Amino acid sequence: MTTAATRRSDRRISPVFLGILAVTAVAGWATWTGFADRTGLAVFLFVTAAWIVSLCLHEYAHARTALHSGDISIGAKGYLTLDPLKYTHPLLSIVLPVVFVIMGGIGLPGGAVFIERGRIRGRWRHSLISAAGPLTNVLFAVVCTAPFWLGALDGVPVPFRFALAFLALLQVTAAILNFLPVPGLDGYGVLEPWLSHGFRRQVEPIAPFGLLLVFALLWLPAVNGVFFDAVDSILSALGIHEVETYCGLELFRFWQDTHGLCSVVA
Repeated sequence: MTTAATRRSDRRISPVFLGILAVTAVAGWATWTGFADRTGLAVFLFVTAAWIVSLCLHEYAHARTALHSGDISIGAKGYLTLDPLKYTHPLLSIVLPVVFVIMGGIGLPGGAVFIERGRIRGRWRHSLISAAGPLTNVLFAVVCTAPFWLGALDGVPVPFRFALAFLALLQVTAAILNFLPVPGLDGYGVLEPWLSHGFRRQVEPIAPFGLLLVFALLWLPAVNGVFFDAVDSILSALGIHEVETYCGLELFRFWQDTHGLCSVVA
């Protein structure tokens, strides 16, 4: 019934998303074949476009789950078209995460689809809506790391391998950060329906600052070290060595021209 209430045009994939997907495919091909004069530029475009695709899918997962949970207003808002320009805050959902990738090599949780929670009944449904986004990052990480843990790297060009490793790092960091039980993040959204009304009211004013608090803590060397040790442990378990993610970041920052270690590894 909820699906029928959504018009076909509300579910049509946006040309904007298809364009981003095309950039991902072309840049991935250029990285694989070495077609580009500067491999780093191809890696930059491939990783950036693929990261934006994952952000769109993250928000789509929230929206689609909300639709099937009772919020039939989702379609009219354009969230099912995968168009990032339809989000409540395109700057926070797309631009800022890309800037953080460029600056720090970390997957910033995006997120700005407005869900009418009053239309949804049942705590499990509310929790599932919040969990759907970061679970998409987990799935994306599994896909990116599949060649590594399947031992299917024969014939995979080194630059493409490094790019996949770095993209996997972004997905793992995004999943971890999103699942933190901090107000304003999806992890708290999973828990929120199960908390007392009084506690939720007390926490509500600080929710907009939750993400800022997390990143302030990540600037502390001790916290940063623990966080990335955890990320490296997960990636290592999936067959990705720390050197591969480092070289992926180095290629991604093509403007720096510091390919010493990675040229030796290659």
